[in-house]
Amino acid sequence: MFTMACLAFCLNTSAQALIQHPWQGKKVAYFGDSITDPRNSGSKRKWWNFLQDWLGIEPYVYAISGRQWNDIPNQAEKLKAEHGDDFDAILIFIGTNDFNAAVPIGEWYTIAEDSVEAAVHRPKANVLRRHRTPSMNKDTYRGRINIAMKRIKEMFPAKQVVLITPIHRGYFYGNEKNIQPTESYTNEIGEWVDAYVQSVKEAGNIWAVPVIDLNAACGFYPLADSHIIYCHNEKDQLHPNDAGHIRMARTMMYQLLALPCTFE
Repeated sequence: MFTMACLAFCLNTSAQALIQHPWQGKKVAYFGDSITDPRNSGSKRKWWNFLQDWLGIEPYVYAISGRQWNDIPNQAEKLKAEHGDDFDAILIFIGTNDFNAAVPIGEWYTIAEDSVEAAVHRPKANVLRRHRTPSMNKDTYRGRINIAMKRIKEMFPAKQVVLITPIHRGYFYGNEKNIQPTESYTNEIGEWVDAYVQSVKEAGNIWAVPVIDLNAACGFYPLADSHIIYCHNEKDQLHPNDAGHIRMARTMMYQLLALPCTFE
């Protein structure tokens, strides 16, 4: 198991430089749903627990099982109330429950014609141009992301914020009123889970934040029978077990190596 505080990179045959992981010893807030919630029984330990072990990260966990993107502002408010600005970064890992609840994807922007002052190699004048503003529709997936990211940008302008895509969805049987098919099926409005994953990727460009594509990078693929070794059990192939969380955490550790935790 990786336990070193520093990563060694060989520069030449006679010298080495030790580079400390940029997230080593930092205070990190975690927003999300059941995959991050420490109270979820799918695993004894969560991916952030392993990052705590390996990198000495102090975790502030606000994830709650079953929550969707519309809960992220609430989690941000709790972070602000409890820690103010005394933390280093925020990781947001959510979206799979929006898919399961059939939240419409929606649009990123509301577009209308508007008058604006401009000058391009000619005297300034008011001209008519198309003008876009982020959609703040709380009933759509992209609208919810916009609402959350706008609030976080306003509350924590100097903090690093990283988005994480939802991982692949396996079969889940909770009870007779909570049966979730695998991602091989659309949700109730005919959307594939891919659209919800892709929207998180697009949000990175829209809100100028890095995105870690854990859906692709961690290799967790519960649709394959062989990957039951990473799932809670046969009835719950939606939530990773400890082995699944270790796999996710190792991926996150190396992905975060490429990102600053602070901008000081």
